[in-house]
Amino acid sequence: MIKAILIFNNHGKPRLIRFYQYFAEEMQQQIIRETFHLVSKRDDNVCNFLEGGSLIGGSDYKLIYRHYATLYFVFCVDSSESELGILDLIQGGLSAAPARAVSAVKNMNLPEIPRNINIGDLNIKVPSLSPF
Repeated sequence: MIKAILIFNNHGKPRLIRFYQYFAEEMQQQIIRETFHLVSKRDDNVCNFLEGGSLIGGSDYKLIYRHYATLYFVFCVDSSESELGILDLIQGGLSAAPARAVSAVKNMNLPEIPRNINIGDLNIKVPSLSPF
């Protein structure tokens, strides 16, 4: 079961936080700080799985993370979750998002932009909106 999803920058500032178990606000802040400390001090060439911190649930929980550019994507899960499955979720969701966005724009059914508007005796030539 996923206990929390944390996304923060290289300085530990939270960008997206979602807890799936209730924690008081102060406890959430401590969990974020502890998680950032655990994840940020690791080298990029080491495994992306580690035991959960003492605040989030101890050794029964795992932190599965990925560091992209200036963001850390961290999932806190219990022992019933597959580490590789969660890592694939992080990697697949991030790498596929730009492709899905481009595909959605390409597949939009937009009417053709009119070049001339004729209203009675009034003719209006529409300028090109393309920046190229």
